[in-house]
Amino acid sequence: MRKNIIIGIILIGAIILIAFKLISNKKGNEAKIAVVAEKNAAVSVKIDTVKTEDISLDFSTNGNFEPMQQLTFSAEKPGKVMRILVKEGDEVYKGQTLAIVRSDVINVSVQTAEAAYQNALNDYTRFENAFKTGGVTQQQLDQARLMMVNAKANYTNAKINLSDTHIKAPISGIINKKFIEVGSILAGTPPTPLFEILDVSKLKLKITVNESQVVSLRNGDSVKVIATVYPDKFFSGKITFIAPMADASLNFPVEVEIENNITKDLKAGMYGTANFTSMENMMIVPRNAFVGSVKENKIFIVENGIAKLKNVTSGEIIGDKVQILNGLNNDDLVIVTGQINLLDGSKIEIIK
Repeated sequence: MRKNIIIGIILIGAIILIAFKLISNKKGNEAKIAVVAEKNAAVSVKIDTVKTEDISLDFSTNGNFEPMQQLTFSAEKPGKVMRILVKEGDEVYKGQTLAIVRSDVINVSVQTAEAAYQNALNDYTRFENAFKTGGVTQQQLDQARLMMVNAKANYTNAKINLSDTHIKAPISGIINKKFIEVGSILAGTPPTPLFEILDVSKLKLKITVNESQVVSLRNGDSVKVIATVYPDKFFSGKITFIAPMADASLNFPVEVEIENNITKDLKAGMYGTANFTSMENMMIVPRNAFVGSVKENKIFIVENGIAKLKNVTSGEIIGDKVQILNGLNNDDLVIVTGQINLLDGSKIEIIK
């Protein structure tokens, strides 16, 4: 009896084990079938077409106007200011006399130097004629020539000093600052500042651009410039300098030269905007065609209903578009949505 019970228990256990095994195999097969079905299912995606077109690369950047020339110059010789012929705000031209210093002693020096030079020149002429007839030696003639040359140098220097009594503008421009008054004593060491002159007939707009912008700029390019205080006036400018190296902020300094108008409305220190316009023919794709970020340079294209993962080389980012330098062809179909569900080789279904 006990033996029969044990046999019965074993049979029941075996039946339960077989049933569990069958159920487990069924679930496993169902899971495998589901995976296969998932792999064979088409992923719904949206697409766009690779194309080459003219893209506007317009941009604006701000800066401050600076004078084309700004010069503070000083007295070269000591003296006393007797007259000042200009005031702050006056427009002057290069070589114009701005002030006069006392020149009594200098005038006497010029007269003395001139007389000494004339005497030395006469002596040299007399010795030269005498040398031809044997009246003087070569050494005596050379000595007379040396004395004449030295006297001429002294006379030239005296005339330079005389010209220094008339202080003249070294550049054309506007007197921005006057540092002297009538009666001022000019020191030679250190030199006494006299005037500051600004040339605003032309100005420089100093700006900075980033690396993607600087590549489209060339020296001599025309630029439309607007001053903040004159929003309705346009000034014509041209690029005169592009830095060959970025600054500490990784931007490139650029200078734009602007012709001021007749009334010189533009002032140094004003705020201005340079507007750059350019077009470039380039191959582009939508920015959302990239898998992950643009810098990963991976894009899915469609070939015969299959998603193919392509490595590309991207260029400039222009708004919601990205330039393609390499890896794609015109009219390629790129996937712009649904990439998260794709693998290389996945079947796709294009939706509108």
